[in-house]
Amino acid sequence: MSEQQQNNQGEQASQDPSFSLQRTYVKDLSLEMPNAPQIFLEQEGPSVEVSLNVGGQRLAETVYEATVTVTVTTRIQDKVLYLVEATQAGIFEAANIPAEQLDPLIGIVCPTMLYPYLRANVADAINRTSLPALHLAEVNFQSMYEQRIAELAQQQQGGNDDSGIILPPGATRQ
Repeated sequence: MSEQQQNNQGEQASQDPSFSLQRTYVKDLSLEMPNAPQIFLEQEGPSVEVSLNVGGQRLAETVYEATVTVTVTTRIQDKVLYLVEATQAGIFEAANIPAEQLDPLIGIVCPTMLYPYLRANVADAINRTSLPALHLAEVNFQSMYEQRIAELAQQQQGGNDDSGIILPPGATRQ
């Protein structure tokens, strides 16, 4: 093969889209049991509230950090049994990805890849409390992403506030 053909193939390969997971890590993990040991005497079953959020940021030209954050609050009546907050993060390389595909990649694919690590870390933290295990349910990150896009579109159409600040569901501006 001629040197020119090899150079052309090398240039073509460098223009091909590429995506890979470089590293996963626990960015934040906390466990609180504010009412222990008295809460262990309660006979009633606990209620569980789970809040999930995703995020992402560009670190370098082709390097991105994606995060999945969960807060699990378990209560017996009005007393907190335990509160777990965890953020699982990952470093991803995404080169030559069209701009319109980059946001869904960071908002759907990356969280889908990180979530199993997050589930395992949360289950491990709860297991260390000596309480019954809690396993987080599967999550459809595509549905979450589409819901977020629809909410953003609705906010832009409303034109009520152009501050760029996105409030979580149930929050109000003051």
